[in-house]
This record gives sequence, C-alpha cells and structure tokens, in this order.
Amino acid sequence: MRIARYAAALLLAAALMVPAASAIRLVKPTPPEPAAAEPVETAREAEPAAEEETDWKLLLVNPWNALPEDFSVELVTLATCGLKVDKRIRADLNEMFFACRDAGLRPLICSAYRTQATQTRLYNNKISRLRAAGYDQETAVEEAGRWVAVPGTSEHQTGLALDIVSSGYQGLTRKQADTAEQKWLMEHCWEYGFILRYPEDKCDITGIGYEPWHYRYVGREAALAMRDSGQCLEEYLEALEEEAAGDSRTSRT
Repeated sequence: MRIARYAAALLLAAALMVPAASAIRLVKPTPPEPAAAEPVETAREAEPAAEEETDWKLLLVNPWNALPEDFSVELVTLATCGLKVDKRIRADLNEMFFACRDAGLRPLICSAYRTQATQTRLYNNKISRLRAAGYDQETAVEEAGRWVAVPGTSEHQTGLALDIVSSGYQGLTRKQADTAEQKWLMEHCWEYGFILRYPEDKCDITGIGYEPWHYRYVGREAALAMRDSGQCLEEYLEALEEEAAGDSRTSRT
C-alpha cells in the first residue's frame, strides 16, 4: 500500500508540473528586434552646415567663373516692377529703393533675374548688332562679352544683381552715372548690402566694361568693407583667401 501511495504521488506531481512548464514557455520574453537605422534626414541634420549665408552672398560669377552646375535659387517677384530676384535680398533691396525715393528721386529697376534663355538671347542680339556695325565674327564675339556676359557667366542669372536706372534717363550708357539717382545709389548702396559691381577703374579685373547701373548684393558687412577698401568683388574675395591662408599657416606654427 505504501508503495502504491508513493507511486500515485509521483504521478500527481508529474501531472502538475506539465502546465507549469507550459506557463513558463508562454511568458518567456522574445529577444528584441534589431533597432532600425536612423533616417537619412536625421544624419544630415547632425552634420555641420556646409554652406553658410556668407557663401551665397559672395558667389563669384564672372567671365572666368561660371555658375555652378547645381545652382538653384528661390525667386520672388518685386511689386515695384514685376521682375524677380533672390528671395533673400528683397528686404534690403526694398529698403534701398524706397530710401532713394524718399530722397526725392525716381529710380527704376529695368533688369533683374534672367534665365539662361534670356541671357542667351541678349548675348546673341549684341553679337548681331556688332556684326551689323561692321565687326567681323571673332571681334564681335569678343566685344559682346565685354558688355553682355556669356550665358552661364552672368550675375543676373544668380538673382543677386539688378540694373537700376533713372526714370528720367533710362539709357544704359555712361551718361547714366550723371543722373541724380545713380549719384545717390553709388553713395548709399553699401548701407543696404549692395555694391556698384563694375566700376570704371576695375574693368581689367572684373572683365566687364563700366556699368554705372549694375548693382550686386553682397551683404552689408562685405559692402562696407569694399566701400572702405575700394576693392571690387574679385579683389575682396582674393583678400579673404589670402587672409585665410595666413591664418592657416599661423595655426600650424
């Protein structure tokens, strides 16, 4: 009898252990899934900005420096003339324009942003006019480039440049410099971040003939520095490069 009771107890214990083991298996935690990779956008946000604002303000476009292939610009239409400029310069441009008007003058923006197609048309028209005036093809092309930038090398394609004339005299000639509007702009444009881009004494450096109507936005700090130094944009950028190179050499010594 004692053996029988012992055997029965063993059978009962075994029966009770089966569901207990099953319960353990049911609540056993599964291993965590591998964490998903962070989105690409998050990785980019963590990187330091490659281009600061000073870079776009000082973009150099001239006969030897074409627009970058990946260049793009967000444009805004000016209420005063219906032309377009880089959205980031609108506030300073409006301030300068209306300050000129408040001085009793009548400035007129006659050209601003240009597409590649528009620049090509203007350039070809200039060559055609020179050919009609008796220039041979080679000379006409060379001379045209002094007054109308080769497509892809025009500041007007950046949205940072514009032509401003006097409402009383709208000719794009040297006489424009004698108008009250140009005299005011040449004296005050730096206060609003603009420079006269193609001064009369810098033609060999800029590669463009004297244009007393062509203004370029560079930002107020750079405009003040160029006003004080008498430098054109090419000279100013070269000075910045030399300064940066000197700082780099000093840091290594």
